[in-house]
Amino acid sequence: MGEGVKVLGNRGSPYSKRVEIALKLKGISYDYQEEDPYGNKSPELLKSNPVYKKIPVLIHNGKPIAESLVILEYIDEVWEGYPILPKDPYHKATARIWAKFIDDKCLPSLWNALWATNDEEQEKTLKEAKENLEILEKEIKGKKFFGGENIGFVDIVANYIGCGLVTIQENFGKNILTKESYPYLTKWMEEYVKCNIIKENSPSKDSLFALIKLRHETLENLKK
Repeated sequence: MGEGVKVLGNRGSPYSKRVEIALKLKGISYDYQEEDPYGNKSPELLKSNPVYKKIPVLIHNGKPIAESLVILEYIDEVWEGYPILPKDPYHKATARIWAKFIDDKCLPSLWNALWATNDEEQEKTLKEAKENLEILEKEIKGKKFFGGENIGFVDIVANYIGCGLVTIQENFGKNILTKESYPYLTKWMEEYVKCNIIKENSPSKDSLFALIKLRHETLENLKK
């Protein structure tokens, strides 16, 4: 079942990791190609995702699928086994809403809070990031995972928070997500990384920092 499956990604990218985690949970073998998301993009990436020209891309039997949320749904529909999305239409729709919130609101606000430099900007971005984390804190309260008793769609989408945020915020010298402020989210993070597949596919510090450096250099070059 895993024949003809390839992932174009980056080891430090939270979006790329989503795809690998989903495939591993399904038990699907795949080939992997490391890409530089901010530099010299391979001809295969440019051909596979001509619209956005970014990772991740899943190539299945020669057919490319782009955008991590779309790829996760594709994986769940194509391969049986471990369920990623709920079967119930209402619960499925709710999971999509939470995933969209994480991608559209939560992750951008966290990046902005980490990169903020002057005092006014730091105060504003930190406030927004913490407000978004508070929304997730309320949603995860009383649950083991966002998907219930097992890791599901929303948990995979929130992988960056579960596996990378604490490491990155330490690198920036900022305390955005702490156990004292978000006990339920912290408990979820602890449960999440207990899963061997998650643990084995968590980005290393080196890969995270390499991606941060690439992103920073790209943004600085755009300012020139």
